[in-house]
Amino acid sequence: MASFFDEISRNRLKSILLMCIFSALFFFIIYFFVLVMGGGPFAIALGGIIVIAYAAFSYFAGSAVVLKVSGAKPADKSQYPTLYAAVEGLAAASQIPMPLVYIINDPNPNAFATGRDKKHASVAVTSGLLSMMNKDELQGVIAHEMSHIYNNDIQFMMLAIVFAGAIGLAAAIIRNMFFFGGLGGNRRGNGGLILIIGLALSIIAPIVAMMIRLAISRRREYMADANGARITRDPQSLASALKKIEGFTANPQTPPMKNANDVTSSLYFSNPFKASSISNLFSTHPPTAERIKRLEAMY
Repeated sequence: MASFFDEISRNRLKSILLMCIFSALFFFIIYFFVLVMGGGPFAIALGGIIVIAYAAFSYFAGSAVVLKVSGAKPADKSQYPTLYAAVEGLAAASQIPMPLVYIINDPNPNAFATGRDKKHASVAVTSGLLSMMNKDELQGVIAHEMSHIYNNDIQFMMLAIVFAGAIGLAAAIIRNMFFFGGLGGNRRGNGGLILIIGLALSIIAPIVAMMIRLAISRRREYMADANGARITRDPQSLASALKKIEGFTANPQTPPMKNANDVTSSLYFSNPFKASSISNLFSTHPPTAERIKRLEAMY
């Protein structure tokens, strides 16, 4: 059995290590991109400006876009007193400001947190989650989402997405220039070897970047589970919530979430898409059975 603190520490260390590997891959492919493209310091500066602009938009406007795309509406406190009580109590327990509360009209039981920092955060839950969970299970899910806010997971994952996007863009440009002859003049001497390495890198790097981003996301989910269980001192209720969600989504008649997409899926408490042995390899979430197993082993 593992304590809450052991699980939190282990997953924090692994996610930081993955981010270090991700950063090294990012800077390597950007360097190689500049080497192949030419342009020297100007190309590096231009690439840096584009990445910073993308990151700034994601930081300041990303949460509003996510809430809009997800169909989230502000929750009326008088209509959802139990939900508000859970959010207020767990915000105080987590020592973070009270986030804004939203409702998504969807029968699928799920939730997510978003926002650029602890002072500008939001928690959204589906109507299906409220109807399915008892008070303790709802507390467990909300504690998980509060942990994402407390651990700065939203910013952490935003950085991973920016890195992955920049790697994918640089790789696509290298591939297009190679196939359409844009680098034909550089195929003499060592230039030919550089181009071959560049082509291989442009194919492999985006795949590696995606796998690292997914691994980081899964580590942060494990950490939020552990920290949520620590806050409530009740890992069994969080495990019970996951069991109910797994049972609901396992039903072949269950419709998919209406407004979830590949971009927002990583934010949700549970994978909003149907899981399979293949899709689990490319999922932003760990297998639900493994999450339950770890929670039930905690003390």
